[in-house]
Amino acid sequence: MPIARPTGRIPEAAWTSGIRELTEPWKGALGCLGVAVFFAMTIGIISWQALEQPPEEWMLRGQASGMLWDRRRGALLLRALPMGRPLVSITVGSVPASEPPPPRDRCWQDGTEFCYAWEEEAELRISLQPTPAPGTECYSVRWNPLRPDVVLKDCFSMVNVSWYGGASLCAQRWPLNSAESPEQPFVSGDFSKNPTGYGPVLERYFLGSTGVTVTVAPDVSLVLSLESHWHFCLGGAGGPLHYILCISPNITTAHRHVGTQLAGQTRALPDTTLLWSPIWQYDGPVGSAAKIKRGLRSLARRLKRHRMQEGVLALGEHGTAALATMDHVPVERRKRHGAPHAWDPAMIFPLRLSITLSPYASIAAPLFLHLLRDGETGYWLSLQPRYGGCSIPLLTTWKGQLCARLNITNEAALSWYLSRARGLRHKLGATYVIFEGAEGNAFLEQAVSPPAELAGDQYAEMLAAALVKLGNATVISVGARSSHLPLFVQMSPLHSDWSHAGLKGLIPSALHYSLLGYNFFIPDTVGGSLAGDTPGDPELYVRWLQIVTFLPVMAFGTPPWLCCDSWVLNLTRQCIQRHRDFVVPVIIKYSKEWLSSGYPIFRPAWWLSPTDPTAFTVEDEFLIGDEVGNVETISLKGNLGKYRASCSCPLLHALFKYKAQIEGAQN
Repeated sequence: MPIARPTGRIPEAAWTSGIRELTEPWKGALGCLGVAVFFAMTIGIISWQALEQPPEEWMLRGQASGMLWDRRRGALLLRALPMGRPLVSITVGSVPASEPPPPRDRCWQDGTEFCYAWEEEAELRISLQPTPAPGTECYSVRWNPLRPDVVLKDCFSMVNVSWYGGASLCAQRWPLNSAESPEQPFVSGDFSKNPTGYGPVLERYFLGSTGVTVTVAPDVSLVLSLESHWHFCLGGAGGPLHYILCISPNITTAHRHVGTQLAGQTRALPDTTLLWSPIWQYDGPVGSAAKIKRGLRSLARRLKRHRMQEGVLALGEHGTAALATMDHVPVERRKRHGAPHAWDPAMIFPLRLSITLSPYASIAAPLFLHLLRDGETGYWLSLQPRYGGCSIPLLTTWKGQLCARLNITNEAALSWYLSRARGLRHKLGATYVIFEGAEGNAFLEQAVSPPAELAGDQYAEMLAAALVKLGNATVISVGARSSHLPLFVQMSPLHSDWSHAGLKGLIPSALHYSLLGYNFFIPDTVGGSLAGDTPGDPELYVRWLQIVTFLPVMAFGTPPWLCCDSWVLNLTRQCIQRHRDFVVPVIIKYSKEWLSSGYPIFRPAWWLSPTDPTAFTVEDEFLIGDEVGNVETISLKGNLGKYRASCSCPLLHALFKYKAQIEGAQN
């Protein structure tokens, strides 16, 4: 029997036990290696996302610009093409700062639309819009909340961008970058009620120095906040947020293509004869009609004595109501019979009269009580009861009294109000009618949700449209989507000081009004008119006088003979004459351009230098059209809060020379 040779094979049992013996020591090592590989892959993916992927990703491209997403900050970026110059950065609020995925197929279409939804938060939709003019490109940005508690907010950076437009402020700034305002509804208001609120002239339009415009849709319940030198934020107040973002080559082109079309193509001029007429605010005795009549006659005689007898005597609301109670005698009877107790406009000739009305009625006034007795509760804004019953007038305060406000949506009430205004104007022989108190939303002031037809500033808009029926010799205290109407707008009262709430805010306010289309405004009276403030500084009075010489209308609350020395009285006459002979013809000339193109009559320094960064922050200088430049430059003088006036305009040089001659003669 042959001897069996070994085959070199390990018996099965021995092999299995050997492998078992071999792998036991390596189990821990292999597990650690697997974990290490997993962590290495994770770190690699994170590193690739952080280092390899760009922090900005294109969302939508147009011909001249493109929209990107900044995943680090959760911000929309608008850049110019092809160089990628930054135009504006919009920080997005109320959604996670995550990168947007590729657009959904249903939104992409031909590459002109982008949309993305943050689950259970909000939906974003951006689309290219038809070009309004060659060289301008527009995007529609629309946010929709997906939950009732989501409040949308987009914040526009002020870094390296100067912003203009929006709302008037108590201490007006030009540009808005240095302004501060808490978040609140974007509604016109009265600074005497809410000094930190928004003023009487505002539009849903913002203009950036990089050539960007932001126009918010009228159906958005808009809230606005301003944070100095950081950003301004637009919010949807619990609903959708929709605005149009446009880009043009420069700021001037942007406003020409977009801003001038705020109120459409049809524009009309107010009664331009008011431009030649200085306004003298009656501030004499009040009380009975007889006292007011004597005060008006006294003021008219004083103006005639000082050779300033042409213009308008402005009677306040209280004086108007008192004078309306005086007997009215027709002209024919005045000629045949003496009427010593009747009001006769000829008493102040050649001065003309303006009267003042408001849409308010005191709850103690006979007029209000009479209408209530007649069952005319619909004549006033009212609260509607939830479970039936009678409506209750919505009460508010006006000039310290508890009042009800005219229901502008009631045709019968509106017709009655306009008829009453016509009757008073005819009875008192007034040339102009001033309507105060049109600004604000009475429902929001009482923390009550307004009806849909009176949301936002629709009250002011509807009242302005109705007042046009009285003719173009009408002045209103508010401007909201009404710049195309033939109305004068009364500027907000200012403090009698050198601050931005006083003289220093006069030119920024003029530029703000004109930029939004309200070129025919009446500046506050020379020296300021807020209650308790009287111009006691002759230097302040003179500088104020010199500025309003180049504005549409010259208005006086404190006559120069009650404020200053005799040389200021002489200077006032000179300024009034210069305003008539030189300034008004230039304004009339450029008002024709405004009718055809919508270009502002009073223009900022950047209008002629749209790429000069220095021009973006000039707040003490303006142009009248393209002819009168560097009209008034006012700069702070040390820490004293005084100003030094200098200019390149021959007219103002003549005024300063005249002032110097008077001062030299006095010394």
